[in-house]
Amino acid sequence: MRRRRFLIPASVFLVVVLGVGLYLFQPWRLLTVRETHEALLVPPAATGTTTQLTTQSTTSVVPAPVAETAKEVAAGQWRSLEHATTGKASLIRLPGGGHSVQFASLNTSDGPDLYVYLSPHRSGSSEKTFGEGFTSLGKLKGNRGDQVYEIPSGVDVSTIRSVVIWCQRFSAGFAVAPLEQA
Repeated sequence: MRRRRFLIPASVFLVVVLGVGLYLFQPWRLLTVRETHEALLVPPAATGTTTQLTTQSTTSVVPAPVAETAKEVAAGQWRSLEHATTGKASLIRLPGGGHSVQFASLNTSDGPDLYVYLSPHRSGSSEKTFGEGFTSLGKLKGNRGDQVYEIPSGVDVSTIRSVVIWCQRFSAGFAVAPLEQA
């Protein structure tokens, strides 16, 4: 009888702790993949388009007339923080004057409560600084693949130094990429 009085409360406690732990840490996310395949605004290896002009005496290469298109103004490779991450992040100037951030070939761990932040801090800063003074672009769309995030019109892009994948639940950075403009 004494043993039962101890086992029932201990069992209930263990079930509650297990339930809370599963909710907070979501360990199955280590085995899941959320893949995205959005069309990138600027291909990762985009170069200027040229046209070859030939006359009787010379051949010259001149820039081809190009309609106003999206242009990469800053880019960097991901630096892993809490989780191994690879791929490229780019700051893109859009034809109408707006901006967006695109991730090409992103590969990171899936996790609970992941967001994309624009940070005024350089990518070499300590991890905890990325949780301060940021602009949130919303939830991370997927942990693998290509994706594009529109930057709200009121954001001063001249202050952006990096983009961060941030886990809000645990206040931890998954990865950071530099976006410093020339």
